[in-house]
Amino acid sequence: MGATIVEKIFSSRCGKAVAAGEVVMAPIDRAMIHDITGPLAIEKFKEMGGRKVFDRNRVVMLFDHQIPADSIEAAQNHVFMRKFAEEQGIFNRDLREGVCHQVVVEEGLAAPGEIVVGADSHTCMYGATGAFATGIGSTDMGFALKFGALYFRVPDSIRIEVEGTFPRRVSPKDLILAITGDIGADGATYQTLEFTGNTVQNMDMAGRMTCCNMAIEMGAKAGIVPPDTVTRSYLAGRGVMAPLEIASDPDATYAEFKDYNVSTLEPQVAVPHNVDNVVPVGEVAGTPIDQVFIGSCTNGRFEDLAAAAEVAGTETFDPKVRVIVIPASRKEYLKALKAGTIERFVNAGALVEAPCCGPCMGGAFGLLAPGEVSLSTSNRNFKGRQGSAEAKVYLCSPATAAASAIYGVITDPRGV
Repeated sequence: MGATIVEKIFSSRCGKAVAAGEVVMAPIDRAMIHDITGPLAIEKFKEMGGRKVFDRNRVVMLFDHQIPADSIEAAQNHVFMRKFAEEQGIFNRDLREGVCHQVVVEEGLAAPGEIVVGADSHTCMYGATGAFATGIGSTDMGFALKFGALYFRVPDSIRIEVEGTFPRRVSPKDLILAITGDIGADGATYQTLEFTGNTVQNMDMAGRMTCCNMAIEMGAKAGIVPPDTVTRSYLAGRGVMAPLEIASDPDATYAEFKDYNVSTLEPQVAVPHNVDNVVPVGEVAGTPIDQVFIGSCTNGRFEDLAAAAEVAGTETFDPKVRVIVIPASRKEYLKALKAGTIERFVNAGALVEAPCCGPCMGGAFGLLAPGEVSLSTSNRNFKGRQGSAEAKVYLCSPATAAASAIYGVITDPRGV
């Protein structure tokens, strides 16, 4: 019987054939911690008697959630982690590089066939490279830092087959929102979403990252795109790649098959207060908004910023709307800067911030007051996610965000 790509990854890393449902102790190729989850993970590592991390070169450390420090507690956490990095000889990217998930992928720190863990739920984004990547809790991360391995139940897979060509101003973000609305917030619990089909094969890495990033919003353990020439081209020169031939067998066993066609897909919006509460933009068009956030690990790449800037054109944003733009990393910021995209946003009236998580978590800046409405390209719209629990957060694509920023209400970008 054939194996899925995830079963093959675990079999390769464990040195024996394993199948979905089996519990294995698997070695990890890389572990990522940031300023929110890192301190607790380090404390757990020490409580377990940890003295030296399993491999200082395989630990990725950076700060992105509360930077620059927005409280004394945040500053103390930063100091704590800096001292740990110095003691362990870990290269700490600190607050210089940007959002953890973007940095891991763009620096080639996740590659086909690898197992990568991160103390953050959206670690599943690295599956865009063909790696099995998943978020873990701080206790598990403490264990991983000490032993360089972790117990896993090898997950079943749901095969997501996507065909068709995206219509004008409809994007991978609209696709993954539609998929989330269809599968539901817990419809893929502890499973892997394997993204395949002609549409995915023709999708750039930015789009693949967006899709894998939101696998967790369906309860999935991971999202993954089988590596191909797009993967090879993106990772070339970024890091050491494992063999690219890894792929699911034709007779592999899947928990479920899901088919989608984007040719007739409309711009999608996730309505408060759940990510799977998804509707076509027309159903909420005209809803007044107070803030627009374009950025995050989901949609803060150059391609996302360019899509938003294309919609904005030479228009200015509604002065009643606070527009916050945050590139996902320093490299993405510089690409947008050189392309004139940053200038376009500033001239339109946006506040462009240095690479970080920003309003996404609601823990640093860009918080909402009671009764306010945010339209965001990020990945979660739970109550209190971006500030007050009495505020509302809608999720959308960069194109929809830019169109809505111009008019001050949720707007279909196809008509702009």
